[in-house]
Amino acid sequence: MSDPLIRPYKSDDFEALTSLWRRAREQAFPEFQRAKGHTFEEDRAYFRDVILVNNDVWVAELDGEPAAFMAIAGDFIDQLYVAPKHQRYGLGKGLLNHARALSPEHLWLYTLQINTRGRAFYEENGFRAVKLGISPPPESEPDVEYHWDAME
Repeated sequence: MSDPLIRPYKSDDFEALTSLWRRAREQAFPEFQRAKGHTFEEDRAYFRDVILVNNDVWVAELDGEPAAFMAIAGDFIDQLYVAPKHQRYGLGKGLLNHARALSPEHLWLYTLQINTRGRAFYEENGFRAVKLGISPPPESEPDVEYHWDAME
């Protein structure tokens, strides 16, 4: 496996990233995914019409293939997912480091409270939980707001 390349999203990435996003969420919280019942077509529409419209998307590529991605708007990380077969190899940390280069003073994000692996990952990488809440509809699920500050 070669070193990952972090690069901007390009339209050719759409199929690979929407599939990666779905698989990663199904692995991270399978019961939640089944309960919500979103179809893959709904996922594709949300990715196209919301994530790509509201964020800059960065792709971590391995051996010429998308292996992870991050959607970020200013200092807000909206999405960060790694393909299940590429987890625990530093891709997520590489994307966080890229986010820190883009926003060197502060970053923040939300994740679901049930995302225990994701929460541990953010905490291991210097993020601190600042608020428990409820995500907006349609999910309306318990979430955690995390912040990272350069000075802490």
